Amino acid sequence: MGDGRKIYWTLPPQAKTIRCGTVQRAKDYAKTAIARRRSHRYEPLAGNIAIRRRRANRGAELKQALATILFVDIVRSTEKAARLGDSRWTQVMNHYYAAVRRELKNLRGKEVVTTGDGLLATFDAPASGVRCATAIREAVRTLGLEIRVGLHAGEYKVSGADVVGLAFHVGARVAAKARAGEVLVSSAVKDLMSQSGIRFKDRGVHRLKGVPERWRLYRVEP
Repeated sequence: MGDGRKIYWTLPPQAKTIRCGTVQRAKDYAKTAIARRRSHRYEPLAGNIAIRRRRANRGAELKQALATILFVDIVRSTEKAARLGDSRWTQVMNHYYAAVRRELKNLRGKEVVTTGDGLLATFDAPASGVRCATAIREAVRTLGLEIRVGLHAGEYKVSGADVVGLAFHVGARVAAKARAGEVLVSSAVKDLMSQSGIRFKDRGVHRLKGVPERWRLYRVEP
């Protein structure tokens, strides 16, 4: 920061957009916001901040992988965040991600990425993915949260830390079809689980936005 000093984040920085209408109102808002944070120390920057992004390794070899893909998303998260306020919502989200990651660890899931209030993970075994989804649902209910979950099984490509493939898009669209508290799976997942003992209810054939063909979806039963 300025003179070669560095900034270290204990949590990822968050952006907040405030519509003030005029430049003067924006300056007044910033002045008031800074005054409230008495425990913070502010200094003028002595120079420009250089933001360096790691360049993609274009020569990295793409590897094929097969997995069950899990998408989890909080229902009505924006409404809840507005009702609780930033400070309380941040606490709830910290507990939420701790609960999700605990269940991922228990069932050997691999976290790929978080997306605001959602999370994407992969599993080697479809039964583990489904059991993890239901465990997460019950765990976060103690926080007053409801989630929707979608699972799909398919191939994708891995290049370093990056993952790409239509299977991820299908999984996201399956999750988007789920109702509050519902765990939905594609037919690709159900077909791999005939001996699992997990029960499913047919939710019919659906067209998934941006995805070729129509897909039959199933709800995981208690």
